[in-house]
Amino acid sequence: MVLLHSLEALREWQINAGWNNVASGFVPTMGALHEGHASLIRQAKSQCNLVVVSVLVNPTQFNDAKDFDAYPRTLEDDAAKAKAAGADAVFAPMAEDLYGGQPSAKPVHWGVLTHAYEGAHRPGHFDGVVAVVDLLFQAVRPDVAVFGEKDLQQVAIVKRLAEERHPGINVVVGELIRDASGLALSSRNARLSEEGVEQALALSRSLRGLQAAARSEEDWRQALAREREVLANSPGVTLEYLDAVDAASFEPAAPGGAAAVHAVVAAHVEGVRLIDNAPLRT
Repeated sequence: MVLLHSLEALREWQINAGWNNVASGFVPTMGALHEGHASLIRQAKSQCNLVVVSVLVNPTQFNDAKDFDAYPRTLEDDAAKAKAAGADAVFAPMAEDLYGGQPSAKPVHWGVLTHAYEGAHRPGHFDGVVAVVDLLFQAVRPDVAVFGEKDLQQVAIVKRLAEERHPGINVVVGELIRDASGLALSSRNARLSEEGVEQALALSRSLRGLQAAARSEEDWRQALAREREVLANSPGVTLEYLDAVDAASFEPAAPGGAAAVHAVVAAHVEGVRLIDNAPLRT
């Protein structure tokens, strides 16, 4: 496995490796890799001959400079984990190199998809996601790109980006990975105390409650109201949203119909913002 720090190094490696002559895969990350990322890399490797993993803490998708500064930078450890999972190269450019100057992101207006839920609570976040993924797709030019289901709204946005600007790239969704307790894996979990982890488990419990309600054909509106109240009264949890959405459009879902529906939740625990989701109808 090789570590590449520039666009030029990436292009040279791709030429020497025969990137254009084999099935190629790509897993973009912001580093601080964990088992969730490793599962995406393994999934890409199972489908492709060569896999590139990018590691870039992207400044344009942070609406809080302190959060950007505090984000862990663990490139050496990330490279080792990527290699162990099957990556052939880690692409870790400077943001200025990838953006061709000072990083910036143009506003993206895709209605509810970019401006509800995560878009509403993190203004400008998806502008940065679209900007960096667009540039990474241009640089890496993979056949397949694998994104994690935990960032469900991001997945929907990346799929639209690929359809509009990169139709040759197949966006594949990797399964959300949880730890033994049921907590969705995230690099942010490391900032939680043992008590905070216990408090955070209220999110996945509410999602399981909604899944049970869906299986019993209970009215989702009643189930959502009940679980919102549960979370609002859960010690240490500050709820931002809990809803059922169309997984493709992120429009609020109705009980009828055939579209895939997920429950989505975001909350703060010990000052750490956590997100999670679970399928209600596939």
